[in-house]
Amino acid sequence: MQTAAVSTIDNSEQAAQRTATASTADQASNAFGLSFESLLKIILTQLTYQDPLKPMDNFEFVSQLAQFSQIQQGQTMNDRLEQLVSAQATSQATDLLGNRVDVPAGAATISGKVVAISFQNGAPSVTIQTDDQRTISNIAINSITQVR
Repeated sequence: MQTAAVSTIDNSEQAAQRTATASTADQASNAFGLSFESLLKIILTQLTYQDPLKPMDNFEFVSQLAQFSQIQQGQTMNDRLEQLVSAQATSQATDLLGNRVDVPAGAATISGKVVAISFQNGAPSVTIQTDDQRTISNIAINSITQVR
């Protein structure tokens, strides 16, 4: 059991490094296969079953705790940033309502008034009505070249 606990901690450290760049808490949980609390239990298990003649270095122990804490803080910050970006995209889309916009169409440019906004998988798209009363739907906001 002693060896298993130590190798589990080593694998957890490697997983922690891979997960530091993960985009959500779910991805981190999938990479670890464990929750943050479970990882702390692993560290405590390692301390319980460590060799008394070769105790874990205090610096190493605190370092592991700090790494797990940083991962959790990073996940929380990432989730909040995703919410902020989503809210900003929604705000930008709604600000376009009633405005005239230009959208590239091959070598030409199509101009029209934004008459509707829709959200597909959280990404906003607009519907414009051109001067000749054509309606063009599902235009991604990032394809708009000018707003008047």
